Amino acid sequence: MSTQLEPPKVRWDLSTLFSGPDDPKITASWARLREQADAFAAKYRGQIDSTELTPSLLASALRDIESLSQELSKPLNFASLMFATDAADPKVGAFLQSQRERATELSVKLLFFELELQACPQDVIDRALADPSLSNYIHYVQTARLFSPFRLSEKEEVVLEEMANTGSRAWERFFDETTANHVYKLHLVGEDPKEVSQQEVLNLLRHPDRATRQSAADAFTAGLAEMNRFLVFNYNNLMQESAVEGRLRGLEYPEQSRHLSNELDKETVDLVVALCRQNYGLVERFYNVKREILGLTELTHIDRYAPLFEAEEEISFEDARAVILDAFGGFSTTLRDRAAEFFDKGWIDAEPRPGKQGGAFCSYVTPDTHPYVFMSYLNKMDGVMTLAHELGHGVHASLSRKQTYFNFHGTLPLAELASTFGEMLTFEKLVEKADLKDQLALFADKIEGAFATIFRQAAMFRFEQRCHEARRTSGELSAEQFGDLWQEELQAMFGASVKLEDQHRQWWSYVSHFVSVPFYVYAYSFGELLVFSLYQMAKAEGPSFAGKYVALLELAGSLTPDQLMETVGVDLHSREFWLGGFRALEALVTEFEGLWKQFNA
Repeated sequence: MSTQLEPPKVRWDLSTLFSGPDDPKITASWARLREQADAFAAKYRGQIDSTELTPSLLASALRDIESLSQELSKPLNFASLMFATDAADPKVGAFLQSQRERATELSVKLLFFELELQACPQDVIDRALADPSLSNYIHYVQTARLFSPFRLSEKEEVVLEEMANTGSRAWERFFDETTANHVYKLHLVGEDPKEVSQQEVLNLLRHPDRATRQSAADAFTAGLAEMNRFLVFNYNNLMQESAVEGRLRGLEYPEQSRHLSNELDKETVDLVVALCRQNYGLVERFYNVKREILGLTELTHIDRYAPLFEAEEEISFEDARAVILDAFGGFSTTLRDRAAEFFDKGWIDAEPRPGKQGGAFCSYVTPDTHPYVFMSYLNKMDGVMTLAHELGHGVHASLSRKQTYFNFHGTLPLAELASTFGEMLTFEKLVEKADLKDQLALFADKIEGAFATIFRQAAMFRFEQRCHEARRTSGELSAEQFGDLWQEELQAMFGASVKLEDQHRQWWSYVSHFVSVPFYVYAYSFGELLVFSLYQMAKAEGPSFAGKYVALLELAGSLTPDQLMETVGVDLHSREFWLGGFRALEALVTEFEGLWKQFNA
């Protein structure tokens, strides 16, 4: 094993946005935006919901509000990025809150526009959208009008927006601050107890020593138990807020607003989730082999991500960079060049440090600036794959800058397309260079990652559905009830191959997606399966597919998911297409089984 490497001192440079919280440009920006918002309201209020609406007037209004929205998002993005790297500093939290409150002040001035756009007669909208001057805004207008049946009056919408900063947004921030700053008490065998962060504890669940994994699980469970009353209350509270808002808007079921935002129909989502559940047998098949490799009589919740062999060589951040750029470049020089910018221009924050939030993400920011990647790189193989995943997002965001702001962001399910594709490219490059033992480990990591993304997220979606349903029909859920639902859905995924013991009953409570983006999780299942099928198409077609893929990413959110995937010959409603993803996944499991037989011969 190599000498332990120091984590990278890689921090992002946010100066493209602002120099700091006290940058006078922030105050000047808000003052300018307030004037523009007032002028916009004076010019367009009462003009959009009108039979006299002309294409030129609508096009002018859309250009104006798009520009306003883009500039309004910059201080918000800046504050959020600062908070992600320093959630422990109360001043940073206060700065984030102040930016949200200023954004709300402007948003309520502009709410009338979308409400009028949704209320305008369909024939008037159709006539306007037929005009070439509105070609860039067709998708935006049509998407906005999907919510027409569920919008309230302007006064009611203003109240909901005003209250959100002390309602759901405040509870989300409280969750982030509480979990990011909570100290876990770790007691490893033969060592003195020490205090560690959540990320450090979670990383130890991948340690080769089983006693260390058990100690990490003990510390993680005890730490969550210390926050239990807050976490249980918070989730109950947010679910109830969702139920009240859904009732006021006339939504038929809890996840309906997510489906509308994702521009996916319930039937397609239900099809993908049902196919995930029907293929849980692949999970059991893999973990039965893993148990044999590890030489254990039983796998439990502490063994899911155990490495197959003793700790691997560490991989420096610079080596990870080389591997990823080589992998991306082997498919497309465009992908490589766009990814390289993140390293060369300070668009990545990869240094682990106290107060930094857990997890990883890519923030698109705006098309006239550039995206940022966030993670904590710990010199491990899974960190290489995480970096490849987020750089896939980053390349997508970078290519999306061809679009204007309203077409810049795609829907969540397709947002995972480029990230998962980036992982696949990197995985194959690593396998190329690996010996048999390392290939076994790489396949195990890849399969477990795919299972966590496809099957686990589908199980988590079912957990969310059942929690929201129970909250609406039976009132507040207890910690025990949450634990029961969590165990039932997650255990179903593993079958008899892994036993999720009592500690695992509390592990639902740290999942931030349940709090900040309800029902987001199925987007991962959707995106990963889509890429498994798409990747097979890419390999079958050869080099010509790269151009189609880049063109698809450049379209960003300018079309519906169905229309976007049609550009590469994919029908999202096709059961056979989705089954192709499972066949590709099964082929990975089969290859893994073959590698083990060869290694064990």
